[in-house]
Amino acid sequence: MADLKDLSRQLQTIKKQIPFATAQALTNVARQIQEAEKLQMQKVLQSPTPFTVNAVGSVGARKDNLVAKVFVRDIAAGYLDPFEFGGVHKLNSSALLNPKDIKLNKYGNLTRTKMAQLKARTDIFIGTVDGVNGVWQRVKARKGRKGKKQRLPRSANGTRRDRGTNPNTLRLLIRFGNALPVHEHLDYMATAQTMAQKLMPGEMSKALDEAMRTAK
Repeated sequence: MADLKDLSRQLQTIKKQIPFATAQALTNVARQIQEAEKLQMQKVLQSPTPFTVNAVGSVGARKDNLVAKVFVRDIAAGYLDPFEFGGVHKLNSSALLNPKDIKLNKYGNLTRTKMAQLKARTDIFIGTVDGVNGVWQRVKARKGRKGKKQRLPRSANGTRRDRGTNPNTLRLLIRFGNALPVHEHLDYMATAQTMAQKLMPGEMSKALDEAMRTAK
C-alpha cells in the first residue's frame, strides 16, 4: 500500500510538472529556430543588414499558455515576403533604384537619406536623358594644364570634338527601373516545421527530467 501511495504521489508530481516542462521545451525549440532562421537569411540574402537579420524574434511559452512563437517583425516581413512566397522585390519608392556611379554603404545599399541629400544639391537633377530615367549629376568639363579645355581623343579619321562645346557632362548616379523578380528562397516555414518536429521530443524529455529533479 505504501508503494501505491508513493507511486500516486510521483504521478501527481509528474502531472503537476508537465505544463512547466512543456513550456520550457517549446521555448527552447523556438529559440533554436530563431537562430537558425537568422543564419539562413545570412546565407541566402546578399549582405543583409543587421536590421533585417535581427527582425527575426521569438516569444517563449508559459505553463498557462503553451504556445511559443518565432516571427519576423512587420517592416522586414514586408520586403522579405517575396523571398518566401515568390514575386518581385518590394520597392521603397515608385521605381527600383539601381545604383550606378555612387557610393554605397558596407551592405551594398543606398543610405536612407541619400535621395534627400541628392535632391538638395544644385548639380543634381532627376529626369530622362537619352531614354534613361534616373538621378543625374552635372559634371563640369575638366581643363588642361594651361587652362585649355580637354579634347576628346582623335577618331579613326583624325578628327575630334572639343569638350568645350558643352560646358557640362552628365553622370548617371542612379537608374530607375521596374521591380525585378525574386529568385532566392528563404524556406522560412519549412525550416521551422522541420526543426520543431526534430527537436521537440528531445527537448521535452530534457525538460521533464529537469522539472522532476527540481520539483518540490
